[in-house]
Amino acid sequence: MMKSRALMTMIFGVVFCILAPRAAMAQAMPIPYGPGVGVETARKVASAAIVESKKNGWFVSVAIVDTAGDLVFFERMDNAMSASVVVSQEKARTAARFKRPSKAFEDVLAGGRQAILGLPGVTPVEGGIPLIIDGKIVGAIGVNGASSPQDSQCAQVGADTLGKAPAPPPKK
Repeated sequence: MMKSRALMTMIFGVVFCILAPRAAMAQAMPIPYGPGVGVETARKVASAAIVESKKNGWFVSVAIVDTAGDLVFFERMDNAMSASVVVSQEKARTAARFKRPSKAFEDVLAGGRQAILGLPGVTPVEGGIPLIIDGKIVGAIGVNGASSPQDSQCAQVGADTLGKAPAPPPKK
């Protein structure tokens, strides 16, 4: 009996040693942090989000934070609700500090995983999106004041300004 238990333990150990590294490698490598977003870039990102909100008749606040979640740039539209000031910043902090859109936490919570509420600094509400330049997170944008999907739409338009490279010159 002892020999069969020892044999089973040894077999399990060998299988674990073979499969564990593969499972770990199968997980996506997290996007690394880069240098924090500068104020001029932050202003450009926020401006695009504001243009999108105006186009749709929404009144929002837009926060741009660096990789640590500290505020770099902020704009509140006239008629945006007062609460949007804080919520936009918290959405951006969540996206920057946890390297994922704040909607990811909203989805987990909607799926019944309430433990997410115990994570310090998590705002599980759609509208915070990491800002990525050259494959590195440089900060995040948070938008609040409209519905969550509308906030996210504005934030995405802002974030997309960083990924748009000028068109290459035509070939002769």
